[in-house]
Amino acid sequence: MTSSVPQRATPVEAILGLGSNIGDLRVQIDCAVAALHATPGVRVTRHSAYYRTAPWGQTDQPSFLNICIAVETTLEPRTLLETALRVEREAGRVRRERWGPRIIDIDILFYGDEVIDEPHLHVPHPYIGERAFVLAPLADIAPDRMIGSRSVREAAAAIDTSGIERLDWEVHL
Repeated sequence: MTSSVPQRATPVEAILGLGSNIGDLRVQIDCAVAALHATPGVRVTRHSAYYRTAPWGQTDQPSFLNICIAVETTLEPRTLLETALRVEREAGRVRRERWGPRIIDIDILFYGDEVIDEPHLHVPHPYIGERAFVLAPLADIAPDRMIGSRSVREAAAAIDTSGIERLDWEVHL
């Protein structure tokens, strides 16, 4: 039996960023991680700590809860994006405004070492190095990953992390 979903012969590691600032933030994120993990061709392998973060872009909204996860996937990049968007929709996300409040947001930060520049799919994510709310959790799971000429660890050390609070919560995978 063959699958109609484009699959890779060998798995690749992808790193995703998740955030929420509407409702029960931890439940929203944990449900999204579980939904991703339950998807055929996706296996969550690492999970950062949870971080409470100030909003970015549009600042007149509640604080966010953010994490990063690493997944091993056989899904092609576009299919992984479609999966992330499906998980967002199933959680109740409605896209109303850029950088506005959201029940859940899932971004593909890295897909192996691939560079992808397609409509609605840019990997590595173009704003990684500018966003402390991404760099702090990303440094938990991929500190030596390179963003241009700097490691995630170096980029995280060089950015203003005021407004970022690491939460000492148990992580369940």
